[in-house]
Amino acid sequence: MQFLCTLGTAGGSIVEELHDGRSEDLVRSELERRGYHILKIRRRGLPRIGVTWPSFGRSVKKVPNPVLLLFNQEFAALLRSGLPVLQGLRLMADRQREPVFKEILDDVVRRVQDGSELSAAFAKHGESLPQLFPATLKAGERSGELEVVIRRFVRYLKLVTEARRKVVSALVYPATLVILSGLLIAVMGIYVVPKFTEFFSALDTELPLITRITLGFSGFISDYWVVILIGIALLAGVGGPWSRSPSGARVLDRVKLKVPILGSVFRRLAMSEFARSLSTLLAGGIPVIPALEDSVAAVGNAHMRRVLAPMIPKVREGMALYAALEACGESLEIVVEMTKVGEETGSLDLMLGNASDFLDEEVDTLLQRVLVLIEPIMLVLMGGIVAVLLISVYLPLFSMLSQAGPR
Repeated sequence: MQFLCTLGTAGGSIVEELHDGRSEDLVRSELERRGYHILKIRRRGLPRIGVTWPSFGRSVKKVPNPVLLLFNQEFAALLRSGLPVLQGLRLMADRQREPVFKEILDDVVRRVQDGSELSAAFAKHGESLPQLFPATLKAGERSGELEVVIRRFVRYLKLVTEARRKVVSALVYPATLVILSGLLIAVMGIYVVPKFTEFFSALDTELPLITRITLGFSGFISDYWVVILIGIALLAGVGGPWSRSPSGARVLDRVKLKVPILGSVFRRLAMSEFARSLSTLLAGGIPVIPALEDSVAAVGNAHMRRVLAPMIPKVREGMALYAALEACGESLEIVVEMTKVGEETGSLDLMLGNASDFLDEEVDTLLQRVLVLIEPIMLVLMGGIVAVLLISVYLPLFSMLSQAGPR
């Protein structure tokens, strides 16, 4: 069997490699023996049979954030009441109704019962869980304050979920307007304009250029709408898996960062995720280098992960964290400055949390600006489409009426 492994190297970089093995546990043990920091391991869906198959990635069932949030809140309450970890896990597994998480919890209970650490048991299901969850549990196990660390993770999850929800909610309205514009063009092109085509074809007169272009476009849609739909379906079928592959995700995430205004939103969101993740891990007692590795891997934007990764070996070699961040080239100044203050005052986790809060507020402000700009732009665009179609249809009629009038 083949396993696609996301690994942190001794040099501080993050790589993805294919490794052969009879089981995930054997591959994990071998990689740990060789000094890798394992971020993610997943089994390849296609077997190796003498040829190399293209890999676009496979769909992984994620545990919904609300489900994970509720679990951690209740689990922390059970631990606070004095219930042993294994007994609390069994109780939570019996009550769980979400099928993906139910399967994970049942497996975690078995592993913990067999002597595995709680963090290691959850790390086996890293594809379905947030990157920071196993690392946070490990911090709680090392410090002996598992309940406190879990509550800190609950706060982190709430803030990150809320920030992402705001971005998605703000983009729903513009996306709806784009879809409506496309439907408007399709309806006008397939049903409305063709009604005038027969009428104009019977006229022995030269049509205006705008009318000829509109009729030609409408005729193309009417004649080839099946081909267009098949092309869209094929594009979605190939583009979807490609966008989930490592190379596709990096390309798309890099494009996102270059979109006017929205690029600033995505960059701030990524840096906020990094700063909050690092703050949470440092506050839980994780050393700087492992915390950096997990925080970089937790960033949702693949391009930003690649940009931030080179700072890990620099920090390992003795460079100040703020200087390594500044050397990345795409780190925001507010994060660099607050990191510098945090290192100088010994309150790095606190200052990173403040930086993340500040970036979240900036994201809110930018999203409001996006909505203010996009709404009139989309309305003008839709109105312009309708105006062009109406002018194309009625301009020949007005021309005919003017020619038929009294001389």
